[in-house]
Formats: sequence, C-alpha cells, structure tokens
Amino acid sequence: MNDRAALTASARIVAAADGSLPVLESAGPLALRRTRATGPYGPYTRVTVVGAMSAPLGGDRLRLDAEVRDGARLLVDSAAATVALPGRTGTPASYEIGLTVGAGAELRWLPEQLVCATGSVLRMRTTVDLDPTARLVLREEQILGRHREEPGTLAARLTVRRAGRPLLDQELGCGPGAPAGWDGPAVLAGHRAAGQLLVVYPEFADKPVGTRLLGEHAVLAPLAGPAALVTAVAPDALALRRVLDEALRALAPF
Repeated sequence: MNDRAALTASARIVAAADGSLPVLESAGPLALRRTRATGPYGPYTRVTVVGAMSAPLGGDRLRLDAEVRDGARLLVDSAAATVALPGRTGTPASYEIGLTVGAGAELRWLPEQLVCATGSVLRMRTTVDLDPTARLVLREEQILGRHREEPGTLAARLTVRRAGRPLLDQELGCGPGAPAGWDGPAVLAGHRAAGQLLVVYPEFADKPVGTRLLGEHAVLAPLAGPAALVTAVAPDALALRRVLDEALRALAPF
C-alpha cells in the first residue's frame, strides 16, 4: 500500500488547427508532454500523459480535460499503464476526463490500460461532447488486478454526446465492491480484461457499420450517431489489445 497523502490535481490540453497547443497544463501525477508525431501520427498534434507519481491512489481526486478546437487534429496517448492503488483509509479515488471536439476536428484518445490493483477503489468518469462534424476514436481498457492478483473495485462510466444529444452512456462495475453478477456469464464471465473502442465518423451516416463478431469474445455494433462500438473481454491485457488493434485498423486506420 502506498502511504502518501491523498491529493487533488487537474491537467488541461487545448489543441488548435495550426498544430499549436495554446494550453498544456500539468499538475501532480498528470504530467503532459508534447511528443513527436512521426510516421502514421504525422497529421496529428500528439500529447503523451506521463505519470509523475503513483496515481490514482485511494482518496485522490484527478481530472484531465482536452479541448480540440475547430479543425484541429489531436492524438493523446500515455507512456505507461495507469495503476489504481489502495490508500491509507480505503477512501475511493476519482478520475474524471472531459473531452470536447469542435467542428471538423478529430480526437484520437488512445491511452494505455487502466489496472485496478487489489484493495483499490476507483470511480472513473469520461464525458465527451462532439460537434456534429467532429471525428472521434476512443479506446478504453480495464485490467482487473495485476498478474495473479485479485482485482480492485472499479466503477467506470462513459458518456458521449453529439450535437448535444446522447450517443452513448454506459457503465461497468467490477471487483469486490461492485454489484453481484459482475463476473457472471452475462458480464465478464471470469475474464480479467475488458475494453471498448468507439469510433464516431460522420461518413458512417451514409455507410453504416454492420454488426459482427470479432472472435469469440468481442462484438462490433453500429450506434445511431453515426458511430461504431467494439466491446471485448479477454483473459489478459495482451489478448485484449490484439482484438482492439485489429478493430482500429479496420474502422479507423491512420
């Protein structure tokens, strides 16, 4: 158990159409760095989240906001997985992410996995607001426990609005503090890695994506929006990433 005191910290990214970052503010464990966007990342302004300390720890209150202004193209990734850890008192940690994507803009939100270590309690909330002409690629991966470790408790909610109207609103609760049934056949079925890939492209309105299975434990489904959602479970992080990477190449190649 980490014995540092709980903290409150926020960070903010603002990307402009000319490739600049008018705002790049870091605090506490949320260290933001502009990184080189080479190869397939070339058309994007790239920001990497670098963990400056262990977080989120029980009791922490973290918030990260990103605004992609009209016409801008932003890619946000992270240098390593985020590991939720227990704190001194057992108080839940919270991690809020707020994303706004303007007219003709594109955001690729591709962080590394979130790992919920034994004894941790994390409430994570991601909220996205999209202009009707915006494009979004968003990946989330939750790993329940480190290697051969029981999971912590996670409540993760993703809410996406397009032109002010709901596009997606879903929540996953798992671990010892979650409601009964989270590990049953209708939810995770004993798997310890869960994830999703959401792609919102205006052109899906004319050419919607068809529903299909992606292997034994993943499905691709169209959303009214227009958007496509891949939902997957897997035995571990590596297997989950393979499924989501394949879907990313098919739906939204760089």
